[in-house]
Amino acid sequence: MARKFLYGIVCVVVLVIAGMFGLRFWAKELSQLAFVPGSAFSAAAPVASGAYADPALWIARGNSDAHDPARWQPRGAGPPAPVKAAVFFVHPTSHYDRSHWNAALSDAAVNARAETFVRGLASPFAGASELWAPRYRQATFGAFIAKKADGQRALDLAYGDVLAAFDAFVAAVDPKAPLVLVGHSQGALHLLRLLHDRAYGQPLARRIAAAYVIGWPVSMTHDLPQTGLHACAGPDDSGCLLSWQSYAEPADPSLMQEAYAHFPGLDGQARGGSPMLCTNPLTGAPDSAAPASANLGTLMPDANLSGAALVAGMVPARCSPQGFLLIGPAPELGPFVLPGNNYHIYDIPLFWGNIRADFARRVTAWKPDKR
Repeated sequence: MARKFLYGIVCVVVLVIAGMFGLRFWAKELSQLAFVPGSAFSAAAPVASGAYADPALWIARGNSDAHDPARWQPRGAGPPAPVKAAVFFVHPTSHYDRSHWNAALSDAAVNARAETFVRGLASPFAGASELWAPRYRQATFGAFIAKKADGQRALDLAYGDVLAAFDAFVAAVDPKAPLVLVGHSQGALHLLRLLHDRAYGQPLARRIAAAYVIGWPVSMTHDLPQTGLHACAGPDDSGCLLSWQSYAEPADPSLMQEAYAHFPGLDGQARGGSPMLCTNPLTGAPDSAAPASANLGTLMPDANLSGAALVAGMVPARCSPQGFLLIGPAPELGPFVLPGNNYHIYDIPLFWGNIRADFARRVTAWKPDKR
């Protein structure tokens, strides 16, 4: 299983890098041609009421299972400490086909790649008493660079599935357990919107111990005030939101800055130029710095891709004035790094050990009557 997991990561990363290199080095017209569906978006019906009662629509669903990819653990990590919390994890884009704006829920290749992401990115939360990760009709990669409104329509369809899954999750889990919400990349974009629709100004916000909005920019001005949560002020804070985007140095985050300006904030306003939230996963605090010695473990594949282990002390981290997380000189994690020294793929694996500890600490700090 470990070999399959690591080969899967390689396949997924190669696909993503092909797209990102197209964005960086090709003319915009060629990027559109390569990644944006040529056909018009065709409206699809929302998922049927109660659809997410079907276990087939979940990659991970509740309690531990021998075949649950979210419960995978790397060598050297040791068994996770039990954490009484219900975790909702939204995986990043695993659909790159330009023939469809949204992935089909039955697409075997897309589902396999999504399971790979869940195995590598949701596993720091494996100690949770309940860990849920839905399948959803995710928007294709090209939706993020489409010039036409079809890209937003595809994202809206994907978000509708995530919202339906979340409502099913809330209805099914222990009503007294704290909630922890996690999303990466496209998953983080949907998670931000979900917080606005289900937490902002609503009692549910009091149940959220932490929200990890990773690999997608969060505006301190136009997003955060609309989520119902505050930025985590320190490692023992709870009821709060964390976000970061990882770059080695020298960093060129211009692609992400373009996306930041392109997508409006939760308040409907343009986000370009507004301050961006940067939480340092090594300190659990915003706008801070920590040496590599503070890193409890980076997820590292073996040279022959036959397994993975945690390696402590590899990578430092500090928040830049622009709001990006800088990790010093490029670490040797393989060739799968995006243009601009963007370690997007590794936002969670870089800090796997610290994220696992951060999760347990924030749930312990959470109190039901805190808010």
